[in-house]
Amino acid sequence: MSNLPRSSRFPLALRKNPPPWERQDPTWRDARPSVIEAALKRAQARPSGNWYVVGGSDEVPRQAPLGRTVAGRELVIWRDADGNLAAGPGACPHLGAPLKDSPVRCGTLVCHWHGLSLSAQGQAGWRTLPVHDDGVLMWVRLDSAGEEQPLERPVIPVRPPSARSVGAVYTGIGRCEPEDIVANRLDPWHGAWFHPYSFVDLKVIDSPAGDASDPDVFTVEVSFRLTSRIVVPVRAAFTAPEPRTVVMHITDGEGRDSVVETHATPITAPGHHAPRTAVVEAVLATSQRPGFTLARHASRALRPLMRAAAGRLWRDDLAYAERRWQLRSHPNLRC
Repeated sequence: MSNLPRSSRFPLALRKNPPPWERQDPTWRDARPSVIEAALKRAQARPSGNWYVVGGSDEVPRQAPLGRTVAGRELVIWRDADGNLAAGPGACPHLGAPLKDSPVRCGTLVCHWHGLSLSAQGQAGWRTLPVHDDGVLMWVRLDSAGEEQPLERPVIPVRPPSARSVGAVYTGIGRCEPEDIVANRLDPWHGAWFHPYSFVDLKVIDSPAGDASDPDVFTVEVSFRLTSRIVVPVRAAFTAPEPRTVVMHITDGEGRDSVVETHATPITAPGHHAPRTAVVEAVLATSQRPGFTLARHASRALRPLMRAAAGRLWRDDLAYAERRWQLRSHPNLRC
C-alpha cells in the first residue's frame, strides 16, 4: 500500500504508533549486493564524454579564480570579460606559479609571480580546457583523464525550470573513489536505517532486473521526517545517467519534479594508494503550490539550510563510501 497522501492538498502525514528504530522492517534481504554491483557496473559503462563536475556555478566571482584538482591534475577556473567560464592548467607555464592565487583583471588571469597574462584563448605551452556552465554546476572536460570518446556537452539530467525552483550546491570530500560514492547512492535500502533523523517508512517498490529492456531505475516510497510523527511522504526514482552521477527525481508527492544530483569527482589520479573524491551535490527543489513563490524569494536564506541538510546526510554517507573502499582495497579486513 502506498504511503503517499490521497489528496495533494495535504502534503503531510501523521504516523500512527511509529515503531522504534530497531523494530522497523529490515531491508538487508532486499539490498542484495549483486543488484547494487550490477547497477554500478552498468553506470560505469555509460559515456561521460570525459566531463567532470568541479563545483557550483556561483563559486567563481569575476575578480578571482578558483583552484581545483581533478584526477590528479591541478586546474584553475575563472570568468572572462563577458562572464563566461574558462579553465586551464593550474601551474603558470613560465615558472609554475599556482594560478589559483593570481588575480583576474578584465577577464584575463595575471600571474602574481611575474605578471604573465593568460586569456581564455590560452597560448603556446598552456592550452585552456573545454568547460560548460549549466547555470547550476560547472563542468570541465579532461580527455587525458577520462580517455573516452569526447562529448561536446556533459550529460546533464532533466531539472525543474530555474524560474520555479530553489537550488543549493554542497561539496564534501571523502577518502574513497568515485565508484564508492555511486554505490552508496545506488543503495536506497539504507536510508531509514542509516539516516533515521531524515527518512522513515522507506520501501523500495522496484529495482533493476538488469535485462536490456529494463529502465534501470530504483523506485522508492519514503517519508521525509519533520517530527517523530509528522512526515512528508514522496515517491522517488534513482537513476545513474553516467559513471559518476546518480540522480534522485521526486516523481509523486510534495515537491514533485524536485531533483537531487550527486556527482562524484576524483581528486587523486586513478590507482592512487590513498584516493580522495569530491561529492558535489546539487539540490533543486520545486513545488506546484502557490506559496512556493515566497520560498523562492527567500532563496538566499534557504540555501545555507539546504546545504547544511545535505552535509548532515553526507557525513554518514561518506563514512559508508569510505568503508566500502577500505573493504575493496584491504579484503583481509573481512576475515
